[in-house]
Amino acid sequence: MTQPLLPRDDTYARGLALFERLHGAHSGKDLAQSRETLCPDFLTMTMQWAFAGVLDRPGLDLATRELVVIASCVTLGYALPQLRAHVEAALVAGATREQIIEAILQTMFYAGGAAVNNALGVAAEVFAALPDADGLTPSSPQPQNDPAQTR
Repeated sequence: MTQPLLPRDDTYARGLALFERLHGAHSGKDLAQSRETLCPDFLTMTMQWAFAGVLDRPGLDLATRELVVIASCVTLGYALPQLRAHVEAALVAGATREQIIEAILQTMFYAGGAAVNNALGVAAEVFAALPDADGLTPSSPQPQNDPAQTR
C-alpha cells in the first residue's frame, strides 16, 4: 500500500460526507475502497476536489449535478463503472428514472449510438437492482428546483 502524501482536512471530511450520502450503500463505495488501498492520494483528491470542490458547490441541485456527471460518463464511453455509480447516486439525490434516461439520450449526437446503448444497458441493470428507487428516497432531501420550472 502506498502511504498518503496529501493532508486530509475539513475539505476531505465534507467530500467524504457527501460521498457517503450518495454512494454509501452502492457501487461507488466499492470503487473507492479499492482505490484507498492502492492509492490513498487518489481518494483524497477525489473527496477534496470532485465531491467537496465540485459536487458540493451552490448553483445546481445535487440531482442535476449527477445528471451532468452521467452525461459526461456516457460521452467518455469507457467509464461504465463510474456511470453505474452515478446512476445510483442520481437516484439517491432525487433524479427519476425518466430524467436519467433523458440525460443519457441527450448525449446521442455527441457520444454516438454505441455509447448510449451501453449506458442504457447500465441504467437498466441499476434500475433492476434498485426496483423501488425512482426519484427521492426517504433519506434524501427535497430537490431545491422544481423540474417544471426548468423547461
